[in-house]
Amino acid sequence: MLLLTEADVQEIFPMAMALERIEASFVEQHKGAVNRSRERLFRPGVSLHYMAASLPGEKLIGMKIYTVSRSAFRFLVLLYDDETGALLALVEADHLGRIRTGAASGVASRYMARRDASRVGMIGTGRQARTQLEAVAQVRKLESARVYSRDRTRREAFAEEMAPRLGFSVQPAESAEEAVRFGDIVITATNSANPVLDGDWLRSGTHVNAIGANMLNRREIDDRALARSAVIAVDTLEQAQEEAGDLVLGLGAIPGGWSSVVELHDIVAGTKPGRRSDDDITTFKSSGIALWDVASAGYIYRRALELGKGRSVSLWGE
Repeated sequence: MLLLTEADVQEIFPMAMALERIEASFVEQHKGAVNRSRERLFRPGVSLHYMAASLPGEKLIGMKIYTVSRSAFRFLVLLYDDETGALLALVEADHLGRIRTGAASGVASRYMARRDASRVGMIGTGRQARTQLEAVAQVRKLESARVYSRDRTRREAFAEEMAPRLGFSVQPAESAEEAVRFGDIVITATNSANPVLDGDWLRSGTHVNAIGANMLNRREIDDRALARSAVIAVDTLEQAQEEAGDLVLGLGAIPGGWSSVVELHDIVAGTKPGRRSDDDITTFKSSGIALWDVASAGYIYRRALELGKGRSVSLWGE
């Protein structure tokens, strides 16, 4: 078994490869790869979360398990050979989780945003925000971004950090409305329990990646944003129905309800449209699924073997 640390993952899993692996996972999902939705166990002061998936095309099976407490988030991915049951790798997965979530929004933007989209409006500057903007920058030729968070110091620091890293203008916005009205692509990456995006702020043709709320009592986008969306896509309908508060709480605003919500893998495979016109508003509601973790860990494991990274650990005498 190969033990891979956060440092190993950061070194050998760049965003370009994350985009490739996550898009490939959508292709496998369309072919029938198995994904099991997240389960949660809550205790006073700590919660345990776990999810699993199988990639038959790559002979991989695995799970992500993590705890959340006031002091820390602790993420692990366990990767197995799906023929022998051998444990191939134990991967520290904080960075993995952030980069694969960003990559999923990048894939959604590739297939759902207008081809000429060049400006991003972002709400949120926390754990997930940097990889969100980085991923979108790799699938569209961006000219500028505006970012808002409630903390002026944080949004200014985010803009100062990301502009030279990405090579285009990133400016702090004075309000969420300013950021949203600015963007051809809008990203919400917050832990808010109440909507931070008013659908009336969206311009025609905007694509929204809503990635922050994955519990039934949280939502980032309001009913108006859902009602105006010509296409609403999710990672899986099963998991969205269990934890996408944006959609569950706003279901009455979605024309057609759940029957009109599509899974992103169908758009990637070309069986469903990502948009029908440049005037459409489109939305990807991301919850984050185990299939992305297994696909990412599979690449990280194989690349680590090639580069001699990680530490070999024997278990069960193997």
